[in-house]
Amino acid sequence: MAQRNDTFRLEYLIIDGGSTDGSLEIIQRYAENLAWWVSEPDRGQAQAINKGFQRAQGEIIAWLNSDDLYLPGAISSAVQALQSTPASGMVFGNALTIDARGVPLNRLVFGDWGLAELTRFRIICQPAVFMRKAVLDQAGYLDTKYHYMLDHQLWLKIASLAPIKHVEGFWAAARHHAGAKNVAQAAEFSRETMRLLDWVQAHPELSDYVSRNSRQVIGGATRLSARYYLDGGMPFKALLAYTKAFWYYPAYTLQHWHRILYALLCVLGGKSLAGWYNRLRAQADVSDIYGLENWYGLCLKKP
Repeated sequence: MAQRNDTFRLEYLIIDGGSTDGSLEIIQRYAENLAWWVSEPDRGQAQAINKGFQRAQGEIIAWLNSDDLYLPGAISSAVQALQSTPASGMVFGNALTIDARGVPLNRLVFGDWGLAELTRFRIICQPAVFMRKAVLDQAGYLDTKYHYMLDHQLWLKIASLAPIKHVEGFWAAARHHAGAKNVAQAAEFSRETMRLLDWVQAHPELSDYVSRNSRQVIGGATRLSARYYLDGGMPFKALLAYTKAFWYYPAYTLQHWHRILYALLCVLGGKSLAGWYNRLRAQADVSDIYGLENWYGLCLKKP
């Protein structure tokens, strides 16, 4: 995105991994509106997205995976936030999760987080993030050795170079369903979280903070690992990870008390009770989400 007087122009780039599901025909139909596109095999998500980063000409960069979408006003709000805080390398808003049909599932509300929170593995929803191109270039793009926690590692690299800023407001909707990567491969997210912990502990720009806050860093990573195990249908492994997280960082771990209770109910064999409890919480979350329609004029699908 490049600024032009009081407005900005958008540059659209599409990186397709050689799809055979009709995506290529759709891309070709809109090719005249695109700054650049490619459809070819790649070596994974990070390498594919990096192609776009390398081609992008704008001052502000963001990316959407094929399942996700922006909410009304997201781009203009992000541009305004970065223009009003020239020192910021990255801004991020809140997000919704939606199912395969577009039905809202949950609200993801973040805080005024910086490098300290990211190092303790506070997770930001990727499509709600917008980056300054100069800082992204300095950070070195996505690391192709990561396939699941690649975005969080990038946020850490950016936050070690420049301040990051949270903006109140819902900017994006992320898809969550059985075929989604963060559901179907949740166990891999868990394992890569612990691998990223090793990277954090060894990174020279983070070593000072990590050495002074090692219990919080290890506890935060382990709590996140437990959450992914639970999302992947492995409640026993989740409970083990939650126990370890509690040992390192009890106050933070207990914020997941409802997830820990759900995992315990599953392990004890109370699947029907666990399912009822989960549905009850989901209904409460969804009823709260529909209030967003008054804020943004969203046409959210109802169950």
